[in-house]
Amino acid sequence: MLINISYNNSGIKKKIEEAVGKPFTIQKRWKLNGIGSQKLTINSSSIDIHNLLILDQNINTCNIELRPNGIIVHFRSLLETYGLIIPYYKLNLYKGKAKEYSVYIDKYFIKVLADTKSTHDYFKKVLNQKTINSNQSPKGF
Repeated sequence: MLINISYNNSGIKKKIEEAVGKPFTIQKRWKLNGIGSQKLTINSSSIDIHNLLILDQNINTCNIELRPNGIIVHFRSLLETYGLIIPYYKLNLYKGKAKEYSVYIDKYFIKVLADTKSTHDYFKKVLNQKTINSNQSPKGF
């Protein structure tokens, strides 16, 4: 789901925590060697996200945050911050080109440039977390 997360709204915070879990504790963050990606350049995106990104003239970048049950892809448009909330059971991660990863959920996708070793390592960490949490089924099933 694509949500404007610019403002501290308890309803939105609750929705996010239900979908991907509460943020990791400091101890778990140290154990995982960090939960956030570096700044990633967006190569292309789905039409809904693209329509938000073209509103300003800035370079289109995002970063990814690991959560216990999913990831959040953060990006900015104008003065607003948006989050693409992706539970692991809906996450599709593809490596199409040598230096590009694609992150998919339902009708949304973002393709990011992966030009450093740390970026490749981060996506390996995301896949490892998805594998660890794959035995959990979505709520209601």
